[in-house]
Amino acid sequence: IMDDWPGYDLNLFTYPQHYYGDLEYVLIPHGIIVDRIERLAKDIMKDIGYSDIMVLCVLKGGYKFCADLVEHLKNISRNSDRFVSMKVDFIRLKSYRNDQSMGEMQIIGGDDLSTLAGKNVLIVEDVVGTGRTMKALLSNIEKYKPNMVKVASLLVKRTPRSDGFKPDSHMRHQ
Repeated sequence: IMDDWPGYDLNLFTYPQHYYGDLEYVLIPHGIIVDRIERLAKDIMKDIGYSDIMVLCVLKGGYKFCADLVEHLKNISRNSDRFVSMKVDFIRLKSYRNDQSMGEMQIIGGDDLSTLAGKNVLIVEDVVGTGRTMKALLSNIEKYKPNMVKVASLLVKRTPRSDGFKPDSHMRHQ
């Protein structure tokens, strides 16, 4: 989304009354998000090669996006000639050093990560910010020797503090 993008006029949409007076415009309509998640699912299946997938959902923000993405992945699997098994696990990440989002990262929850050995892992995150936390997570996961690791993100935040990390699949809005 460009910095000078004015968004869509609110009169084009229905939205809950309790938001009246608080919203000025819509940046990304729900339908575009739904269509884009479906496309991400197709891209992921193509990248992973219709192989079994271990999905790691990064909580809390990634839950809804992950649920929608997994549903689209399951639909693709059902409509293909090869069944793709999917297991979903949930993790939370804490990264901090003196209240800065850098330094040590702690993974909370999830199964024993050693079960990722030899698996195709899909990490699902709602927003990638600087990329530091995701790079730290990837580094941690690589220790367990998965077959493949892909990252899907709904959005990538533009920030001058970015370290250049880009997920394998994410929503692109020009």
